[in-house]
Amino acid sequence: MKDNIKNIQTLEELQKLYSDTFGKNGTMTAKLKNMANLSNEERAAINAENTELRGLFRDKQSELELAALNAKLATEYVDVTLDVEPENRGTLHPLTQSLKEIGFVLENLGFTMWTGPEIEDDWHNFTALNTPEYHPARDMQDTFFMENGNVMRTQTSSIQIRAMEKIGVPIKMFGVGRTYRKEMDATHSPMFGQIEGLYIDKDITISDLVGTMRTLLSRFFERDINIRIRPSYFPFTEPSFEIDMEWESGKWLEIAGAGMVHPNVLRNCKINPDEYQGFAFGFGWDRMAMLKYDINDIRKFYDGDIRWLQNNGF
Repeated sequence: MKDNIKNIQTLEELQKLYSDTFGKNGTMTAKLKNMANLSNEERAAINAENTELRGLFRDKQSELELAALNAKLATEYVDVTLDVEPENRGTLHPLTQSLKEIGFVLENLGFTMWTGPEIEDDWHNFTALNTPEYHPARDMQDTFFMENGNVMRTQTSSIQIRAMEKIGVPIKMFGVGRTYRKEMDATHSPMFGQIEGLYIDKDITISDLVGTMRTLLSRFFERDINIRIRPSYFPFTEPSFEIDMEWESGKWLEIAGAGMVHPNVLRNCKINPDEYQGFAFGFGWDRMAMLKYDINDIRKFYDGDIRWLQNNGF
């Protein structure tokens, strides 16, 4: 038996001999089953033989496996001078990346992210935001109306209303989502992403608004950003402002709308405007992504052309 093990040349032959020896009907198995009928000396001899044979099988298996590996290595090799194959890894879409970066900054400033329904009722999209049916500001937006009177939300301000209704004040949150308006050109899309922030507490001032916006823009664009505010009009804030940022020396870009929350909005959410006040701001994160990645046509974001993403390094 020992010579048979030593003379085996392949793992297949070794496996067959092992089965013939230790399998269900193997020769050593038969001896072990009959040990009850043997003397102590005979049992000891069989145990010693069993241990020795198993050791020989293990050693032979290691020997054959090593030989097989060496034979494989002798015929296979890697040419390290060949060029590395290019990687085709997926990356985040620039809009998704921008949203993550903006959200990260706002959360570090203490704001909590909220979302809400894209199909809104009249109350949350208009009336609660100090825009009743007769209000001329409804004409400022080209709204998608539905047969039941609901609308595709025109701004994420409706999320602010829902947040105030649910948790009251003080509140520090920002709403994120898609909004819809009947407009489409190189800088406008009928569907676009919007972020609106809200901070209401006691003794909140315009200075808090300016500081928040300057910090948000500076961290997102990764450089110091100067901002200025200009008087404007929104039905849900009073006073209202347009926020511009200095993009190049002496060149200012309008980037966001903002203002102090209108007392009527607070009353509509059952908040006492004599005790609480705060600011709100809103902007399209599509616009922020266009500026950060130097993209001049918003429609490129939605074309679904992977070549455009690859050529622009996304």
